[in-house]
Amino acid sequence: MGITADVILSELKYLIDEEKRIVLPKFFKTGKGEYGEGDKFLGVVVPNIRSVATSHLDAVGNDIAILLSSPWHEMRMCGLLIMVENCKQTRKRSWLKLHSDEDAENLRKQYLDIYLAHTDRINNWDLVDLSAPTIVGEYLADKKRDILYSLAESSLLWEQRIAIVSTYALIRNNDLDDTYMLAEKLLYHPHDLMQKAVGWMLREAGKRDKPRLMDFLDEHSTDMPRTMLRYSIEKFTDGEREYYMKRK
Repeated sequence: MGITADVILSELKYLIDEEKRIVLPKFFKTGKGEYGEGDKFLGVVVPNIRSVATSHLDAVGNDIAILLSSPWHEMRMCGLLIMVENCKQTRKRSWLKLHSDEDAENLRKQYLDIYLAHTDRINNWDLVDLSAPTIVGEYLADKKRDILYSLAESSLLWEQRIAIVSTYALIRNNDLDDTYMLAEKLLYHPHDLMQKAVGWMLREAGKRDKPRLMDFLDEHSTDMPRTMLRYSIEKFTDGEREYYMKRK
């Protein structure tokens, strides 16, 4: 393990909550045959992981790759949070005074490459959801989105979730096309975690353009999984929710 990773591990160990060490493996389904099978937790809560990450924003690419390869969930989260926070920094005026647009682009591209090389270690919904919109979605905002469709076609659940959740960043820019195209591609996904993720992104897209979401649901609500539909209509009126649920 690199020096930075060793330091981060020691800092995280200092913050261990013994109760969380017992609870987290159950919450994130790490038992045999479950979606998080085999994952290991130190027992550190997210705000404390974020604090450690913020104190190590100078970690270089190799340090982050080592963190993402760790067997400890919190170490991998720390590596992701370092990348997320540094990506956010590149948008700040204070950062841009000291760096060029090219520097920002190069850093984001470096992080994207590291991220895509370690998708097998971004292997639970919390890791995907806190990282994909910023590291993948924001990078692709002004670029072709082929990566998203390749990820959606993967056999790896987490890559599929990365694909749809990354569009959250695009939705914030009122760029909804890829959300709907990926939702259609993933419409019949059998896994509960994907049904929730697709429904979540449809709901967010609907906040920007409700008639478009209703058009999508008019076409697909009778076919889509009930969980996906329920998530997608959470912000509808009682009468609208009842209408679409009765169509199932």
